[in-house]
Amino acid sequence: MAGAITIIEAKTKAEKKRYVDVQFRLNAADPAWIPPLKDEVMGLITPGKNPWFGHGHGSFFIATRDGRDVGRISAQIDHLWADMPEEQGGGKATGNWGMFEAEDAEVGAALIAHAEQWLRKEGMNRAVGPISISIWDEPGLLVKGHDHSPTVMMGHNKAVYEQWIEAAGYKGIKDLHTYDLDITKQFPPLIQRIVASGERNQRITIREVDKSKFAEEAALVLAILNDAWSDNWGFVPLTDDEIAYAGKKLKPIVFNELIRIAEVEGEPVAFMMTLPDLNEMQADLNGDLFPFGFIKLLWRLNGGFSGRPTVRTVRVPLMGVKKKLQATRLASQLAFMMIEYIRRDSVAKFGASRGEIGWILEDNQGMVSIAEAIESKINRVYRIYDKAL
Repeated sequence: MAGAITIIEAKTKAEKKRYVDVQFRLNAADPAWIPPLKDEVMGLITPGKNPWFGHGHGSFFIATRDGRDVGRISAQIDHLWADMPEEQGGGKATGNWGMFEAEDAEVGAALIAHAEQWLRKEGMNRAVGPISISIWDEPGLLVKGHDHSPTVMMGHNKAVYEQWIEAAGYKGIKDLHTYDLDITKQFPPLIQRIVASGERNQRITIREVDKSKFAEEAALVLAILNDAWSDNWGFVPLTDDEIAYAGKKLKPIVFNELIRIAEVEGEPVAFMMTLPDLNEMQADLNGDLFPFGFIKLLWRLNGGFSGRPTVRTVRVPLMGVKKKLQATRLASQLAFMMIEYIRRDSVAKFGASRGEIGWILEDNQGMVSIAEAIESKINRVYRIYDKAL
């Protein structure tokens, strides 16, 4: 008979290492799971490294039983999330939990209850999760698409977690979709005509980013993002420190051909960011960069001596059009032009054959319409839940 479950807070470096390692043991048998880089996860949960802690705080808990670590969870409060209007998912007394892993239902129930207790002590009366640990990291629980691996910066979890979370009294409040498409095929004739029309419009310029001006270009993209997404459900503006942090992490997988900025009469009004699927390149590293993982990953990122990797999949994590143009024909035209130009280069220069777009909010009709117009199909669904405490 299994022993009692004990839950401890991971505070020391050694305890946080255990916290990271739990995920590796519990998911090792899942062929679709991609081991994250352990250094990246340690940075995510460490104040002083992750600038999220400049506007949030949290605790990280490990469940143990019979001398083994059998689960983990985070409980956190993002003060920018709490400042959001309730109709956008926030609220002054709303906290989050995430990074959920559990060996069985009993462990899962104990961890969720412990996270809820922590949130109540912090004065919260509503829990929204899983959020791991920011909406910009890995939001939502995977509820569809367990049969294939996630792309870069997307989560993966056991299918049974859905049952355990709902058994704890949680109800789904928002679904996030990713869309899959074969990028070796040309888009439908209507989309081709829209792109061709845009190419004849001398007011429109679609340009590549210039990685040699990385900081300047990153600031421009994030400024458009913060404007374009500001009314979206769950939107939390990125701080200057977070922009710098994200830029440092993303720079090795940023390639000029895969990020486009759309300008109208010289004004930057839209962007599309595409990343080669880093998960393909790190799947066999088992989360370790040292002693040889770093060399392997660097070699793959550089495509040997070519300067660019060869990948099967590219992912579009972010796209945005300034609010003043949203719901206009021009906005969709700019989007289709950027998608088409990046599609061409992804195939011709990176050897890609598959694209994944998202995540996209289930009720973001503008983006859903664009995804459907290029004949992409939903391949993964992530669900965010809430519960009154």
